[in-house]
Amino acid sequence: MRTITAIMGDGIGPEVMEATMRVVDATGVLINWEKVYAGQAALDKTGSPLPQETLDSITRNKVALKGPCDTPIGSGFKSVNVKMRQLFDTYFIPRLVVSMPGVKSRFSDVNLIVLREGVEDIYAGDEDGDYEKGIIHGVITRKNSTRFFERVFDYAKINNRKHVTIVHKANIIKHAYGLFLRVGLEVAERYPEIKVDSKIVDDMCMKLVMNPNQFDVIAAPNMFGDIVSELCAGLVGGLGVVSGANLGDKYAIFEAGHGTAPDIAGKGIANPTALILSAAMMLEYIGESKACAIIVCAVNEVLFEGKYITKDITHARNEKLRSMGYYLPVSTDRMTDAIVEQVKRRL
Repeated sequence: MRTITAIMGDGIGPEVMEATMRVVDATGVLINWEKVYAGQAALDKTGSPLPQETLDSITRNKVALKGPCDTPIGSGFKSVNVKMRQLFDTYFIPRLVVSMPGVKSRFSDVNLIVLREGVEDIYAGDEDGDYEKGIIHGVITRKNSTRFFERVFDYAKINNRKHVTIVHKANIIKHAYGLFLRVGLEVAERYPEIKVDSKIVDDMCMKLVMNPNQFDVIAAPNMFGDIVSELCAGLVGGLGVVSGANLGDKYAIFEAGHGTAPDIAGKGIANPTALILSAAMMLEYIGESKACAIIVCAVNEVLFEGKYITKDITHARNEKLRSMGYYLPVSTDRMTDAIVEQVKRRL
């Protein structure tokens, strides 16, 4: 049995975490879930948004599954997500952006991987200021950019991807993003079988909205990677169906891309899909490839059928039936039940 840290999160975090753990347990993979807290829930319980107990658990177990955690806007404590990435050096953040069966969106055949650098740039920098002036200090280094791009191209190669697009703003911020771009192009020379090009971030956003199918793997610095990954999520139905992870050389923290959704917290209607798919990535990471495949197939089947899905998912096939009173939205628990049933059928 393997022990994995379960960071329960804030808002809808505990609901989708419990749902996800049920689905993983249904595969028969033996996991001891070590429940800990971060964010506002941790602050309320311990006086710290990132308590030592949580840090010790991740250090001990090496792998964590994390529910969404609150980050106050404009004041309050700093992002625990950013802090954990820095502490555990998870410099490589993949987000899988794939059109899901039956989920209505503007495009039906998107298959992108967004790879975001996770420990440098403005997000990981220091800031200061008052009501008159805000100052941000960010850094991008050759050393970190090199290891990031080595992992980018290795990831592309392993996953049989043929095209990497580097996103930057080197035309304006020449030293920092210019360095990021140069290092990416230098590392790319070691992988002649993979096509590489680059796009300025604003141009990239426009082209993604117009035709996402011209892209394959997108590699971006921290801040732009965050923005672009959420834009890409909008191409496939939203953050509720996009999985992701924070990976380093020693530690791995798997999480959905969405937030805490405080407006629906505690109502039992949160969509667990993104975190369940992130847990599937986690299973692949720890060597449980079969369980990963079973979960992905189970989620796809439930989404395709459209009978047991939460309110936020707009289903392409059953929109008219819903308007007639059929296939009404279900609770988090009922959708999870349906996924668990599909998992057990495949064992």
